[in-house]
Amino acid sequence: MKYISTRGQAPALSFEEAMLTGLARDGGLYVPESIPVMPESDIAALAGLTYEEAAFRVMWPFLGESFGEAEFRAAIGRAYAGFGHPARAPLTQLGPNHFLLELFHGPTLAFKDFAMQLIGQLFEVALKRRGERVTIVGATSGDTGSAAIEAFRGLDAVDVFILFPHGRVSEVQRRQMTTPTESNVHALAVDGDFDACQARLKDMFNHFEFRDEVRLAGVNSINWARVLAQVVYYFTSAVSLGAPHRPVSFTVPTGNFGDIFAGYIAGRMGLPIRQLTIATNQNDILHRALTSGGYVTSGVTPSISPSMDIQVSSNFERALFDAYGRDGNAVAQLMDELKGQGGFTISQGAIDILRETFASGRASENETSAAIATTFAETGEILCPHSAVGVKVAQEQSVDTPMITLATAHPAKFPDAVEAATGQRPPLPNRMADLYERPERVTRVANDLDALEKIIREGRAS
Repeated sequence: MKYISTRGQAPALSFEEAMLTGLARDGGLYVPESIPVMPESDIAALAGLTYEEAAFRVMWPFLGESFGEAEFRAAIGRAYAGFGHPARAPLTQLGPNHFLLELFHGPTLAFKDFAMQLIGQLFEVALKRRGERVTIVGATSGDTGSAAIEAFRGLDAVDVFILFPHGRVSEVQRRQMTTPTESNVHALAVDGDFDACQARLKDMFNHFEFRDEVRLAGVNSINWARVLAQVVYYFTSAVSLGAPHRPVSFTVPTGNFGDIFAGYIAGRMGLPIRQLTIATNQNDILHRALTSGGYVTSGVTPSISPSMDIQVSSNFERALFDAYGRDGNAVAQLMDELKGQGGFTISQGAIDILRETFASGRASENETSAAIATTFAETGEILCPHSAVGVKVAQEQSVDTPMITLATAHPAKFPDAVEAATGQRPPLPNRMADLYERPERVTRVANDLDALEKIIREGRAS
């Protein structure tokens, strides 16, 4: 199994190499040369298995010879041992044929834990084997950063620097990044929005002298291993509702497109998915792109669902790569237009393919709050604002299959928005009850590549 760049100008790598590299040297994202297909009998056999065993069976075909079977099973076991629910990703029924997939039982109460906890274990195994040390730099709109810090804190072979937009994440999200005491983790509050953080991260990867000097590695959803780990819960939830013998549909609140792209991969593997619906908040570039055929940035408006406050959805490049027939030159041209002109027009053939694959919808701030309030009143279920965006959009879809909406974060991560909508202030789990009392450690930094690189160089040395 080899991995190739969406821009076609980087060497093919093994799974381990692609995982440790993150972003390809031509600026593209790694994808498998081909997608393994699971026979219907193998999908059916996932029923009743532990989440860990299902994860092994779904992911194993993508690993090639990078990890041994026992080694990979052990990493999976360590990754999910700290989750707060024995099912790891349980389903809750919201209404007739509508189900909520709870992805917030991990250590940082967000879906990012499913991928990040596993990547932390795999990085540790691979780096110890190689006798190497790397510098992980990530950009976050809220949840990726805390999940990465939780996964890598205290590990010997890794330094971690997380860029987040100053003043644009919730207090819980910020404190989860700024209160760990381990010396190998660093929280950097950048003046700007998430897109600025993500742009500086890509600049670092494209500054090859710096990249090689600090042994830069990435764990944003640009990292293929992140996407692969998220594929698993599409299989486990669908099988719980009757797949492969009946199809299911999913609605995914998404900003950076990684989580819903994992659903696309699950479908390519053979999972019978009738509809994949992109749910966006008021920063609705993905919905606008599918509707109009034009991917045009328009600035980020802060919202009560801040993890989706994004205009440059990195993983959309992976979907474009397939929609353009895996033409790396075509994708590179689109990305050049995005960087230089702030947008691009998707070809008619490609937009037709994308519309066959994805549906989409959006939720305004008022609609998001209303979805939180209504769901609580009717079911007693308290949604975070991101999950509420998903529920609102899911309820607008006309499908004759079970609809699974991904609940991407615990409501306690966004207590102000939840309390405003329901009158209830969701408490943090007991293991985090003292989060507001822990001292914070954070560095404020300008949206400037030189300043960030200087901090990272000095931070590694300390």
